[in-house]
Amino acid sequence: MRRKHRADVIAEAMAAVPRADFLPEEVRYLAQVDQALPIGFAQTNSQPRTVKAMLRLLEVQPGQKVLDVGAGSGWSTSLLAHLVGRHGQVIGVELVPELTQGAAAAVAAHRMPWAEVRQATPGQLGLPQEAPFHRILVSAEAQELPQALVDQLEVGGIMVTPVRGQLLRVVKDAEDITVTRHGPYTFVPLR
Repeated sequence: MRRKHRADVIAEAMAAVPRADFLPEEVRYLAQVDQALPIGFAQTNSQPRTVKAMLRLLEVQPGQKVLDVGAGSGWSTSLLAHLVGRHGQVIGVELVPELTQGAAAAVAAHRMPWAEVRQATPGQLGLPQEAPFHRILVSAEAQELPQALVDQLEVGGIMVTPVRGQLLRVVKDAEDITVTRHGPYTFVPLR
């Protein structure tokens, strides 16, 4: 059996996990528009083109353990859950309590019990107590490469994160990391 092309797998995930399910009622009618949409608390649901680019770079595989930093509405957490499948695990973390509650409910509604959204701990990036992770997706912009998250990657792991307006792909090996740049993007600040 031929393996599916990465773009096809991502397209299937986006069809199975509709963006509208994760948007506030007042902007759901815009779900098909390729733009970032407000979800409250000065946060946004990223535009689909950006999410596709990030997922393509992340190269998520079935069965992997993935951390979703800045889960926001929970859409990316659910997309990742679809990609890892029932033998994987996805943990989303979100700093804004009201968004965490909404995202947790939206993720739960998609009935993928291997995915969850948790309240982020102020002043702590990620979930060091749950590390290591095969993949880390960061949907908020840092001013420097977040070393605390690099430390939470397992050897061979990949992180996709925006840093100072550039989307970076970080691959960790036993001795070092390799960082490649993948174009300009705008995100809310990582706090």
